[in-house]
Amino acid sequence: MPDLRPLNDRFAVAPQIDPQDLPAIAAAGYVAIVNNRPDDEQPGQPSGADIRAAAEAAGLAYAEIPVTHAGFSHPQIDAMVAAITAADGPVLAYCRSGTRSCNLWALAAARAGRDPAVLVAQAEGAGYDLAGLRPTLDALASADSAVDRR
Repeated sequence: MPDLRPLNDRFAVAPQIDPQDLPAIAAAGYVAIVNNRPDDEQPGQPSGADIRAAAEAAGLAYAEIPVTHAGFSHPQIDAMVAAITAADGPVLAYCRSGTRSCNLWALAAARAGRDPAVLVAQAEGAGYDLAGLRPTLDALASADSAVDRR
């Protein structure tokens, strides 16, 4: 079983997973996989196509939202919101270490109106530091609130 790090009861992150991990991930109750790692980032990593095939064989939904060294974009945040919203149960996102997946989840959750302080605490509980993202989380949550007030 891979190193699954729950952030809440509906979302967890993990470092790189392998195709043979997917049956155990499904058995653990996850219903969807989000791949935040670009193919060929590191020699020997499983391809997204191999993970997708194994996920679908295990009955899991699969979404690919690669995050490169260029950072995060609004379309990536929108895609993460859509992947989480579409899932009828817990979602597991992965990348090389889980950090990009955690960061993208937090950005998506802030955009959806979640409290940045809660997001930071949930990430810390899983071993991730969102301090550098806090101003962006606050801005996204604030922008969402401003839209709600119109």
